[in-house]
Amino acid sequence: MNVCPVCNGLKQLDVHCSECSSQMEEKGRYMDYFDDYSPYMPIDQMKLEDGIPNDYKNHQCPHLYRCPSCGNDQIVLIKE
Repeated sequence: MNVCPVCNGLKQLDVHCSECSSQMEEKGRYMDYFDDYSPYMPIDQMKLEDGIPNDYKNHQCPHLYRCPSCGNDQIVLIKE
């Protein structure tokens, strides 16, 4: 069984904004932002529908990171 270390609070990533180099904030799984019911759908099913190639096959969990300084969003793939 593969688990995401960020989703499960086992790890925090130090991600810097590609626009302004500020520290970015982790905002949760990318696919949780699709619609009101996304957070309640099976994770593997949502990976098949999120538009990110091979995240399901490669056991990666896409997380949204947002820069508090400039508002830039970035998707970071976390190895499960």
